[in-house]
Amino acid sequence: MSVDPGASAEPSGSPAAPQVFAVRGDVVTPDDVVTDAAVVVADDRIVWVGPLQDAVAAGLGDVVAATPEPVPGTLVLPGLVDLHDHGGGGTGFPDVVTREAAMTAVLEHRRHGTTTMLASLVTADPDTLVERTALLAGLADDGEIAGIHAEGPFLSPARRGAHDPDLLQRGDVTLVRRLVEAGRGHLRTMTVAPDVEGVSGPGGVAAALVQARVVPSLGHTDATTEVAEQFVREVVDALSASAPGLRMTATHLFNAMRPLHHRDGGPVAACLAAAARGELVVELVGDEVHLDPAVVRSVIGTVGADQVLLVTDAMAAAGMSDGAYELGSMSVTVEDGVARVADPGHAEGGPIAGGTAHLVDVVRATVAAGVPLVDAVRCASWVPAGVLGLADVGGLVAGRRADVVVTDAGLRVERVLRGGAEVV
Repeated sequence: MSVDPGASAEPSGSPAAPQVFAVRGDVVTPDDVVTDAAVVVADDRIVWVGPLQDAVAAGLGDVVAATPEPVPGTLVLPGLVDLHDHGGGGTGFPDVVTREAAMTAVLEHRRHGTTTMLASLVTADPDTLVERTALLAGLADDGEIAGIHAEGPFLSPARRGAHDPDLLQRGDVTLVRRLVEAGRGHLRTMTVAPDVEGVSGPGGVAAALVQARVVPSLGHTDATTEVAEQFVREVVDALSASAPGLRMTATHLFNAMRPLHHRDGGPVAACLAAAARGELVVELVGDEVHLDPAVVRSVIGTVGADQVLLVTDAMAAAGMSDGAYELGSMSVTVEDGVARVADPGHAEGGPIAGGTAHLVDVVRATVAAGVPLVDAVRCASWVPAGVLGLADVGGLVAGRRADVVVTDAGLRVERVLRGGAEVV
């Protein structure tokens, strides 16, 4: 594509010439790392991606030549996409009552390279869930977030993690419909446990979610392998028939679910098998707290990068210091960057209560675990965008929104663009 960066201003009443510029470095595309390359942006769109040596032939030699040479090792990544994020910057989405408070969390992650995200809620009473969903839908209306993820309240008490046991409940299709209505099309995923009454089967919560084009995500479950397998078949078939383009997921695989054992595979075995068949995409909180890095490496190596979502499960303490925080109705203590439910009866605290990392930190840890850079970035951008059927973000591809993250060789963020605009 040829763009004239020196075009004069258009006559009054005509469209203005696009603002054209390039970002240089080693560019991470969905499939490769292109060394000594550039991403060319016109206004809010990516118009060209390729090696510098091809820029002249593309009519972009002047644009690229006007861009300062980057420091060796500079990486250019797509804007990252986080489908499981409860907050940051001292603010949690489950607790916000104003748009401004919610934007504090959004901007905390955006400044660190997450340009597309779902705002995640936790188990709460029905009226609170509806109120929070309606508030966050306003941010989605404005394009600040890509939608809402509801984690609960249809979760197993035995695998509740940091969810309030007094607020968990059996599957309730009426509540699902209230949340869908409050979300105005922006409720995108919901974590549910197939072993909870009313979740699976005809007329259950999962069927109501699919009917509303909301992705059911298997999680916080004590299900057997057989129950999990049946649920995956049920949801995959329903999505194929009623919501093509969406993909089923598993919420933070391994965490808050019956553990994998060689005589009791539980839901983990079912999810790994389904992912290997291409039927399910598994979340991994690869922050070196929720999972051993070797587990992250092994899962991606086994099922493939296209079946893995890297997520943060971040809560209010992301980007903040240690201390006391809230996660919905639960009090949380953060020590050495690890968030746990406050539990005076246990010296080490209660269950892990979300993460404190940004998604770029998860990518860095995943690469350090031995996963190729292209795969780690793909799991945090291209794959999550595809799960939601988003074709406008998630990759440095011509025609997509100009969401670009520049990092040093150690994946430390130096610059973020969202829609071609600097994020500060």
